[in-house]
Amino acid sequence: MRKSVGLSAILSMAGFSAYASDSDLAQQLANPIAAIISVPLQFNYDENIGVDDKGSRTTMNFQPVVPFSLDSGANIITRTIIPYIWQDDVIPGTSQNGFGDISLNAWYSPATKNGLTWGVGPTVLVPTDTDVSGGTWGAGVTGIVLKVQGPWTYGALSSHTWDVESDPETEISRTFLQPFLALTTKNAWTFSVNSESTYDWKESEWSIPINAAVSKLAPVGKVPVQWQAGVGCWAASPDDGPEGWRLRLAATIVIPR
Repeated sequence: MRKSVGLSAILSMAGFSAYASDSDLAQQLANPIAAIISVPLQFNYDENIGVDDKGSRTTMNFQPVVPFSLDSGANIITRTIIPYIWQDDVIPGTSQNGFGDISLNAWYSPATKNGLTWGVGPTVLVPTDTDVSGGTWGAGVTGIVLKVQGPWTYGALSSHTWDVESDPETEISRTFLQPFLALTTKNAWTFSVNSESTYDWKESEWSIPINAAVSKLAPVGKVPVQWQAGVGCWAASPDDGPEGWRLRLAATIVIPR
């Protein structure tokens, strides 16, 4: 009888021997600025959007994370978020699709002890000039602090972005807040909850989705992949923003350094 190969052995063969176990890698993936190369592909579905609440929107986020190690033991972590958006009846009787504005983020994260991690750096918003683009360049600052304690990972990520054009198509002054909490089990299941809240200072409006998800680290061949399914609800949104429930599916491919 052929002997099965465990995920820990697959991780070692694939170049992940630095991780003591599959649950160790799964917990690293709960850290938005972990020093591992990962390629998440995330789908979100929202509805009840628009002036008559009949619109729907599907967003596919391609958001690779690439770290760079420094001689001091610190890391520069980069994350690029490239959204592709399909929407129907957000503007009544019409449909739009295309690349949304691209978010470029980088954090300087020094070596720390006791499971504490923090990082700070710039964020840049790049307009794509499609039907679903805000059409305005933006820039700002972003920061994160988190703690790993046993199987728990918790913390918060935040940023603020302003428009940087003399005559912007869309005036931008937005604060993003993402508190998060995750529990990773010994068999590489992760249960997480977060909020991806935005406050628009120009419109004095909150957008607050509350998300809950279940993830499992499972390989495809020798490639570690974390699979995720989640649901959420909108605690607050603008008058023409999404309402009710939302759905999320994601897959994160991990690449050895």
